[in-house]
Amino acid sequence: MTQTNLQQMYRRAIDIRSGWINRWESARRYTMPSTDEEMATLFDGTASDAVDNLSASLYTLLTPPESLWLTLVPESDQSPDAFTATNVLRSHLNDSNFYTTIHQCYLDLIVYGTACLFMAENPIGTSSAFSFTAIPITDLAILNDATFHTTTLPAHQVMDRYPNWTPPANLRDTIAQNPDTPLPLVQSLVGTKFTAWLDVGGDLENNIVSTGTFDTNPYLIFRWSVASGELYGRGPVLRALPDIKTANKVVELVLKNATIAVTGIWQADDDGVINLNNINLTPGTIIPKAVGSSGLTPLASPADFDVSQIILKDLRERIRHALLADRLGLLSEKEMTATEIMARNSDMMRILGATYGRLLHEFIRPLCERGLQILSRRGLIDQINLHSDAELKYVAPIAQMVALESIETGVRDV
Repeated sequence: MTQTNLQQMYRRAIDIRSGWINRWESARRYTMPSTDEEMATLFDGTASDAVDNLSASLYTLLTPPESLWLTLVPESDQSPDAFTATNVLRSHLNDSNFYTTIHQCYLDLIVYGTACLFMAENPIGTSSAFSFTAIPITDLAILNDATFHTTTLPAHQVMDRYPNWTPPANLRDTIAQNPDTPLPLVQSLVGTKFTAWLDVGGDLENNIVSTGTFDTNPYLIFRWSVASGELYGRGPVLRALPDIKTANKVVELVLKNATIAVTGIWQADDDGVINLNNINLTPGTIIPKAVGSSGLTPLASPADFDVSQIILKDLRERIRHALLADRLGLLSEKEMTATEIMARNSDMMRILGATYGRLLHEFIRPLCERGLQILSRRGLIDQINLHSDAELKYVAPIAQMVALESIETGVRDV
């Protein structure tokens, strides 16, 4: 691939991403506000609470650290030692920051519909071979077989990350005078070929920072659901966003009306006696008025927001339903009969079945393949190919629900 083609792919990916930026910003603002100004305009926390509950449920159903959540089953006696590989892989995941980082990805998955977990390899000698970073989807631009990671780093961090890089002539003096000079860095992976360059204009060849290849893709990008022809996913928050915005506006109007109900609206004759600038509407205040004048009298407000409570209740129920808060909450019940458990599992699979299948294909399997590749290259396990040497068995709680659903379906068919 030529450098011109690489730049054209990057610009095309950026153009595709630009259509999603405003949607992502709205979804984040109403569920995960990050500034005081955004907090000041957020009046209803139903969506934020539901997002937290759903992310916690996904963590419990998909990647519980306390249980064995994957196993490799050899297809024949000649297959590599899958049992040892399973234990080593699980040990390195437990010793890494995987379980703390994946929750951030689940939040992105719910809010934006697309999440990215970057799986890097640690230096030899560390407790775990893996290191994980949750990449904000706003820093990524993707095509079908290409990933572009855009970020801005201080010059000294770029030089630390890529020690063989020599800054171009037009930047050397600037970097020498100020090592904190921000540099727009693009890290691209097209197929297995990696290229990092500075997006500062001009010829790409003069701005290349590093090149190389990856045996497996370190960018684990997974989506909640995908519409036909789209590259980015659609999550529960994007679907519920109209209701979330409406509920926030209703609460804002209710609070404004409550302010009027507390302080009231008043009118007074301009008789030269009452000075409106000196009036303080507090308990016990005596306001003078001229004899025979009406003085300060309350003005009745025609507003009646009793109907707003009905509207708000309906909106909140729809938000919680869209974010699965009213359905996943049933899993917290402790005492259930076997029939109830199978019925709840059946409901759960209807709710998360398609999402589970996509996450298994886009997240769990690539995670295991890259982990096994890194460990085998280090000589810690035998080389295992999940397509030929072994079969991946996923035994997290949600996978067990799939198995129970299959058994129940088979019993009904018989």
